[in-house]
Amino acid sequence: MASHLKNLSDFSHTTIPNGSAFKIAIVVAEWNAKITGALYDGALKTLLKHGVQENNIYSVAVPGSFELTAAAEIFLNRQPDLDAVICLGCVIQGDTKHFDFICDAVANGITNVGIKHSKPVIFGVLTTNDEQQALDRAGGKHGNKGDEAAITAIKMADFATTI
Repeated sequence: MASHLKNLSDFSHTTIPNGSAFKIAIVVAEWNAKITGALYDGALKTLLKHGVQENNIYSVAVPGSFELTAAAEIFLNRQPDLDAVICLGCVIQGDTKHFDFICDAVANGITNVGIKHSKPVIFGVLTTNDEQQALDRAGGKHGNKGDEAAITAIKMADFATTI
């Protein structure tokens, strides 16, 4: 089914583990703050709803999506007992190739940090054609990518402890 027809944040088809044993960091970009703030709110509420203790959630803001990778790396170097890092950002297509360079760098960077540390580093970055698409995915008609990132963090942290 096409994404324009459904809420992408429906988790009724999956089991979500209890997150009470996990320490999770959230790194959120300040650029496109209206959107990233909604992503952050969704992620935080979802982590709390699924048992992650408030004192085990560490949050930091960075200037933009490009800085998410460095912040995740710094978090994992300084707090190696973290179970996962959630990276939240929003890059909206413009008139130049800047969009492509940023999206590529952030996706690869987040992946590489996770591989380097053998920890889940979650890609919660919207890469949209326009602001409305971003709003639709940050608490609008398509759900909240922040919720999805939080569920992914809990599921992957649980996976890492059970394998």
